[in-house]
Amino acid sequence: MSESFEKTNLQKQKVQEKNNFSPFNCLPYSEFISTAIVWGSVALITASLLWLLSDIFISGIGQISWDFLTTAPRNAGRDGGIASILVSTALIVGVCMAVSIPLGVGTAILLAEFTSNQSILGRLVRLSLDVLAGIPSIVFALFGNAFFCKTLGMGFSILSGGLTLACMVLPILIRSTQEGFRGVPDDYRRSAAALGLSRTATLWELLLPAAMPGLVVGLLLGLGRAIAETAALIFTSGYVDRMPESLWDSGRSLSVHIYDLAMNVSGGEPNAYASALVLVSFLLLINAAISWLAERFRQSRIWVA
Repeated sequence: MSESFEKTNLQKQKVQEKNNFSPFNCLPYSEFISTAIVWGSVALITASLLWLLSDIFISGIGQISWDFLTTAPRNAGRDGGIASILVSTALIVGVCMAVSIPLGVGTAILLAEFTSNQSILGRLVRLSLDVLAGIPSIVFALFGNAFFCKTLGMGFSILSGGLTLACMVLPILIRSTQEGFRGVPDDYRRSAAALGLSRTATLWELLLPAAMPGLVVGLLLGLGRAIAETAALIFTSGYVDRMPESLWDSGRSLSVHIYDLAMNVSGGEPNAYASALVLVSFLLLINAAISWLAERFRQSRIWVA
């Protein structure tokens, strides 16, 4: 009687296991569904990126030439190239990074290494950064126009645009770098203290290389936002497409140039696609260069690696 009862339970268990497993990969249905959702999301995002890049590449590659990269735009951007646009973009991004990187890394070090989670200063700064990170770019544009262009008397200039972008980039850069420093094990700090290293030596030789992944993430995200920003630059750096002579001149960035060609200039779509392809290519090259330099810097500290 007991043997027949055990056989019946065994058969029921096998039937239940057969019903609970997916016929595709022998996983339980719950795991199969979650796995399918994850891989489906990855496939959707990858397909969207490939579709976007392929559309830009196919539509813009025919316009790319050496003359396009080295001549100034003519006929409202329908003809000519983007030489002055590239110079303006490089100057704007250079001002942005020159201001945001020292301030961002310094603030991140202050929050991660010199203030506790319970301190009033740290809580206020972190709350301010979270609020700033969620502010729309048009608000930064109006702030930059009112403060840098009018109050400080900079006018529509590359300097005004770069400083406005720095205000937008700082929250992302600070929070990413701060998390990078907080992710460094406390054993690093205790070992440095046991060896008698100063705070400066510990930060430069030990903690900064170890926190480099967080800094790189923040830098890449901030740089991507700065290069691709449009609204903030329309109200600060302006529309002028001539070659800038100094940081006080007005200059048109690539993102503003693409917007103007696509929305305001009839027949400007081919050059808009070509400019977009150049912008995406620059983003990829800059990301690869920053990642390579950061890894070289981290590996140069052999005793940290």
